[in-house]
Amino acid sequence: MTKEEAISYIENYGWSTTRLGLDRTRELLHRVGDPQKKLKFIHVAGSNGKGSTCAMLARILELSGYRVGMYISPYIQEFCERIQINGEYIDGDSLARITEHVMNEAEQMYDHPSQFELVTAIGMIYFLEQGVDIVVLEVGMGGALDSTNAIDAPEVAVITNIGLEHTEYLGNTLEEIAATKAGIIKPGCQAVCYDGAPEVTEVVKGVCEDLSVPLRCVDFSRLTPLSESLDGQVFLWDGEEYKLALLGEHQLHNAATVLNVLEALEERGWNVPLEAVKEGLATVKWPARLEILGRKPLFILDGGHNPQCAEALAKSLDKLLAGKKAIFLLGVLADKDYPTMMDMMIPYAEKFICLTPDSNRALPAEKLAEFFREKGCEAKAADSFVDGIKIAVKEAGEDGIVVCFGSLYLAGHIRTEYGKLYDNK
Repeated sequence: MTKEEAISYIENYGWSTTRLGLDRTRELLHRVGDPQKKLKFIHVAGSNGKGSTCAMLARILELSGYRVGMYISPYIQEFCERIQINGEYIDGDSLARITEHVMNEAEQMYDHPSQFELVTAIGMIYFLEQGVDIVVLEVGMGGALDSTNAIDAPEVAVITNIGLEHTEYLGNTLEEIAATKAGIIKPGCQAVCYDGAPEVTEVVKGVCEDLSVPLRCVDFSRLTPLSESLDGQVFLWDGEEYKLALLGEHQLHNAATVLNVLEALEERGWNVPLEAVKEGLATVKWPARLEILGRKPLFILDGGHNPQCAEALAKSLDKLLAGKKAIFLLGVLADKDYPTMMDMMIPYAEKFICLTPDSNRALPAEKLAEFFREKGCEAKAADSFVDGIKIAVKEAGEDGIVVCFGSLYLAGHIRTEYGKLYDNK
C-alpha cells in the first residue's frame, strides 16, 4: 500500500456516514493491541479554539524537552497534518504501513469503522511506535461519544469555548452541548474550563464535582493585554510579560487556557520551564487563523466557520482594519449558519468575491453572491480559487486589504494557491 492508496482507503469512509458512539473505536483499538492504554494525553474538546490551544500546548511541551504527539482534525492542506510529532507530520511510508495493518482488522469487523475512527487508530499506533511522552489529542466532534474518548483518564481534560454547533448530534442548548463535551472528563484527571457562557461553566463544574476531578476555570482577570500588531500580541499573565504569535483577542483567551493547563500539568509532575512557555507562545504557528499571507495588499486568511468565529473575527478587524474597508473572499458550507456569519462581515466590506468550497456540503458561489446582493452589497462569483485570489488582490491594490473567511474547506486551497501565485515573486 502507498501513501496515496492509504488516504484513498481512509477517505472512502466519510464523516457524513459517522454514527456517534465508541463501540467501533474500542473494538478496532482492541484488535490492534490497545495502543491508547500505553500513552498519556491532554484531551481537548470545545467548539472554538481547540486547534490553537492544541498547537500552543504541543509547542511549549516540545520546547520543554518532551516528545509530543498532536492529533488534530480537519487538516488544512495535507492529510498527514492530522498526526504530528514535535511539529513533523507522519511520513507517507508509516501512514501506508499502519493503515494497511488497521485496514486488515477493520475489514473483519461487522460494522466498518468511519474515517475518523480509522485515523484515530492509526494515530494511536504511530504515537506508541514513536515513543512519545504525551499526546495532545483534539476531539473531532462533541466529546463523550467522539472516538478520541476511547482513551482512559487523560492527564488534563480541557474544555475550550463552547457555542451552538452540530445540534443534530450534540443537543439544542448550550447546556446539552456542554454536557456532551464534558464527557471527556474522567476520574483521575484534572480539568480546565474556558470561562465562557455561565451555563456551560456550571455544567462542567457539576461533572467535576460528581467525579471528584479538580477543576480550574480560567480567570481572565489574570490577563492584561498590552499591545497588538500584525507581528503578534504582548500581554501580562499574573504580572509576567509574554508575547503571542497568534492574532486576535480570542487567542489571548486561548493562551490563558493553555497557561492553566500547564499549571495542572506541573501539579502532576511535568516539568515546564518558564522559558519554554515564553518561547512556545512567541513562536507557535497555527495556519488559517487570522493568518497573514501577504502584506501588499494585506491578505488575511481565517478558517472560521460559525457565528462565534465570525464574532471573534469582527473584533479583530475593528483593530486591524482601523476603519478601512476590505475586499472579502468568501466561501461557506450550506449547512452552516452563514447568514448570521455574513451579516457580521458586511460592515467591514467594500465588496465580496464568492467561492465554492471543495465539499459536497458547499454553498455554490453564485448563491452566496445572491445573498449579498439581496443585502444591497456588491458581490460576484469567481470560477475557481485562483481566479478568486487574483480578483481580490487586484481589487484591493497594493495598499488595500483582503480578508478570506468562511470555511476550513476553503482555507487550505487558498493557502496553496496563494503560495503558488505570490510567495516566490
